Formats: sequence, C-alpha cells, structure tokens
Amino acid sequence: MRRLIPVMLLAAMLCMLSAVPALAQSFPAKPVRIVVPYPAGGSTDVIARALARELSTLWAQPVVVENISGAGSIIGAEKVATASPDGHTLLLTIDPTVVHNRFLYKKLPYDPDKSLIPVTMIARSGQFVIVHPSVTANNLRELVELARRTPGKIAYASYGIGTQTHLLFETLGKREGVQFLHVPYKGVAPATAAAVSGEVQASVGSPAATGAMVKAGRVKALAIGGPRRANLYPDVPTIAESGYPYAAAIIWFGLFAPGGTDPQLVERISRDATGIVKRPEFTDKYIAAFSLDLVANTPAEFAAAIRADVEVISEMVKAAGVHPE
Repeated sequence: MRRLIPVMLLAAMLCMLSAVPALAQSFPAKPVRIVVPYPAGGSTDVIARALARELSTLWAQPVVVENISGAGSIIGAEKVATASPDGHTLLLTIDPTVVHNRFLYKKLPYDPDKSLIPVTMIARSGQFVIVHPSVTANNLRELVELARRTPGKIAYASYGIGTQTHLLFETLGKREGVQFLHVPYKGVAPATAAAVSGEVQASVGSPAATGAMVKAGRVKALAIGGPRRANLYPDVPTIAESGYPYAAAIIWFGLFAPGGTDPQLVERISRDATGIVKRPEFTDKYIAAFSLDLVANTPAEFAAAIRADVEVISEMVKAAGVHPE
C-alpha cells in the first residue's frame, strides 16, 4: 500500500497537468458572450460585433455581443468580473474601465488589477487636441502661450471630471502655470459639438470622430496624444513633440476575461482574437477605418501597457486635483 501512494499521487498530478491544455483545447463548449459596457452603435460595439462574427466561425459556437451600459462602464465590467472564469464571458472595453475608474471612484465593485484578466489590446489611437478655427494658435505650444496671456479666457469642453480632456488641460495648466476654463458637457458628442460651433475654444476628440472636421477646416488639430503621429494625419505632431511629454490623451480597445481564468485558456483566446484582427481585411475595415493603430499584443504585453498607463494617469490625476467620489 505504501508503494502505491507515491504512484497514485504522481498519477493525480499528471491528470491535473494534462487537464490545463485540455481545457483550452475543448473551449468553447457553449455559446460565448462578449460584454460591451457601452451603448450599441459606438466604435467599441462595432469592433466587438465584427470580432464576434469571426470568432463564431472559428470556434463553431455562437459568439454574441451584449451591451450592458451605465456608470462609466462599471455595470458591464462588474458582470464580467463576477462571471464564471471559463472563457465563455468576455469583456471588450476601452481604457477608462481599468485605468481611469480607479481614480474616479472611492469604491469599485471590481478590482481593476485582479477581477479582469488582460487578453489583448486590439487597437490604440492618440486623441486630437482640437480648437475652433477662430483661435489664433496653430500648435499646442501657441495655445498654452495664448492661455498664459489671457488667464481663464480659453474655455475647453470636457465630458466630465476626470475624463481625458479634463485631465489633459488641467495637467497642462498646472505644469505650465496657466489657467484654462473648464466647461463640462454631458457626453463626448456635445463636448465636440461645442468646440466645432465655437461655443468653447478647445476640446479633445478622436481622429475617428473629428478627423473629417479637421480635413474640412471646421476645427484645427494642434496635436495628437499618442506615442506617434497618426498615419492618416502625419502633419499633426504628438503632444510630446510639442514639448509636453508628461501629458497623454489616448484611447485603446481591449479584450478581457474574468479574473481566475486559466492562463492557458487566456493565451488560447488571445491567439485566436489577434489572429483575426491581424487579417488585412479586418484591419482595413475595423481598425484603420477608425483611424486606429493595430496593436494585437499578448496578455503579458497588454498587462504591462496597462501598468504604464496607470502611472501616467496617476500623475495627471494629481496635477488636475481630481479626488475620487
């Protein structure tokens, strides 16, 4: 009997080890749900539905998109964070869910670092700093100097405290010793419309949402907040090139699994998803068409990118004087 015990233990360990890849290989065993924590029709929803269609074919199982919006993506994120960690419930969202929200709310119903496992960052884009054509500044440095000469006269539209636009302008103001006037609006669309109409002088907008307006001369793009210039707008310098490397204004789209999902399964889902988004026809239609840069990184690379973003946003939150509510 004593001789059998080590053999039995060894057999049990081998069974456990073999079960890990088997789980990844047998996935999916039922329909998969991709939660989008925003209303239908936006770019996050469009990308999710395009990916779901391709995954349905690849996995030979229905992959459906469910829009669970509200509370700055918190409601949808919580649904995924508390779902069974078997890969059959995923989250496709943008950066505020795991980066900004931790600084805006005293208590979240999910842990941004543990409740959601990074699968892959699908795409990323810098955000334009835009101004109305009547503003005499033709680059970001000139805008800062204009604010220096006219304290509190340069009004910018944001979509709330702690949003990218608010953090960017308040960080610039604090670090450069100038004063901008914050005018919050109820959403991205009305904030952008205010800048286009001249109701305010400045704002921040994605190339996808404001690129056509830039080309038409309805607004001027002074800088872009990503690490590099946009392919479709090579004449627009980055915020760092403009002399302000401490400020960021980016948006990324990422896929997540519930915390506790087996790493082997996360890797499997990541390989399948990135294989799809890297296809030229997918990239052209759903990435480049939105003025996004394809990323399609690994889970480890995505996790590292999130940590780097958190460090940058943490400093911007301090500069802007934002306190969690």
